[in-house]
Amino acid sequence: MIFSPQRPFVLVGAGKMGGAMLSAWMAEGQDPAAIVVSDPAPPDEVMNLLAKHEIRHVKRAPDALQPGLVMIAVKPQMMDAVLPDIAKIVMPDTLVLSVAAGTPLRAFETAFGPVPIARAMPNTPAMVKRGITAVYPNEAVTDAHRSAITQLLSAVGTVVWLSEERQIDLVTGVSGSGPAYVFLLAECLAKAGEEAGLPADLAETLAIATVCGAGELMHRSDSHPSTLRKNVTSPMGTTAAALDVLMAEDGLEPLMRRAVAAAIKRAGELAG
Repeated sequence: MIFSPQRPFVLVGAGKMGGAMLSAWMAEGQDPAAIVVSDPAPPDEVMNLLAKHEIRHVKRAPDALQPGLVMIAVKPQMMDAVLPDIAKIVMPDTLVLSVAAGTPLRAFETAFGPVPIARAMPNTPAMVKRGITAVYPNEAVTDAHRSAITQLLSAVGTVVWLSEERQIDLVTGVSGSGPAYVFLLAECLAKAGEEAGLPADLAETLAIATVCGAGELMHRSDSHPSTLRKNVTSPMGTTAAALDVLMAEDGLEPLMRRAVAAAIKRAGELAG
């Protein structure tokens, strides 16, 4: 690994995503003595985790630190405020990894100079180690850096590497924002069940279990989602009747295209 107690891994920002990753790293046996968390006010569950593993916590990274790796996990609107402080500790060979949405590589390169930098787009299922994270590196990132990043991010799910930075915005529209689309599906399915006559709590239980179960089935199956759909659709049956609505010209597919396009457009606007 590219960090050590002498050249620590500095996590800047320990909110929900940073905290989830930190918890996963501790479960995988990372050395807590090689980690420094820089956050002015972590949530209680993160503070408890820091205390449990005796991980060093600072409100802002001291200038004397010489990190091997810096991970930036702050909200995009905080970036302008934190980049000058981070720049003070980034060494020529420090690997910088950003999991913050909306900030392009050029912003980090302007702040830090010609150091190895990678942008990553995780999603919230990382909190239960079922996330997927897409990564795009600049030219200074070596194979050793790639290996270290893959090892770290694999602790919270699947890791994929991108060939172009513009793909980060596309990933944002599909998997970065995607969990919210699935949550909305569960909400809408529960409301439809309630309006059809089911008790609200039962409709919600059925909807959540169905979404979770279908997701797990896709995860475990080697079959394409379209094949799984066809497997549960009997000709002229109840599922077919519902799919006639969802797969109509004005059904789910064009609606999802517009939703993903809107997310991609907004991601581009945030990146400037």
